[in-house]
Amino acid sequence: MVETEAAAPTRRDRKKQQTRAALMAAALRLVDERGLDHVTVEDISEAADVSPRTFFNYFATKDDALLGGPLPHGPSMHDRLLAVPSGVALVPALLEAISADIAEIQDQRDFWLLRLRVIKDNPSLVSMLVARGECAEAETIVAVAARTGLPADDLFPQLAATLTGAAFRTAMMRWATAGDGRDLLDLVREAFAVLAEGLARSAPPAPTHDATPAPTHEKVLR
Repeated sequence: MVETEAAAPTRRDRKKQQTRAALMAAALRLVDERGLDHVTVEDISEAADVSPRTFFNYFATKDDALLGGPLPHGPSMHDRLLAVPSGVALVPALLEAISADIAEIQDQRDFWLLRLRVIKDNPSLVSMLVARGECAEAETIVAVAARTGLPADDLFPQLAATLTGAAFRTAMMRWATAGDGRDLLDLVREAFAVLAEGLARSAPPAPTHDATPAPTHEKVLR
């Protein structure tokens, strides 16, 4: 298979990226200061020095501007996961597949900490975030199924996507609240390592009883 390098962004592309970033930054700053119900699209547009019409070229609602909205470019999770060498175990492969996203979030630490604070302070945004998480999880299910050769409706891809998504979200929240300056990548690695090893090692001893012990699944995500 011949690999081709992605074309460098044009001046027009860079301008659009700058406008999009300015709108997101303005939306987050204003909502952080005033609260979600006291900020309008017009307020955000004025703060970013664009027209409301321009705002709607990038986002359908102010909530989309706060949460980021879908990006129209970049390889899919399916392509990223399949690009990881087949000899790499699944959990490390999933970590490698999202490593570029983690690095981008880390590089924009202040922006992302602001976004997470706004989401925490405005619970109505959480339902939208959950819906987007479900879309990302569905994409991961398809990617894991393709890598493992299992059907997408098999338990394994579904459980793998759910657990790795939960591990990533947990690492994100620890990163947002830790206050010790730890890199997000270190926290995600730690969460994924626990996942790969299995929870039995860290769990407290189970009560002694006469029931037949349930089978373990130590290799479920290795």
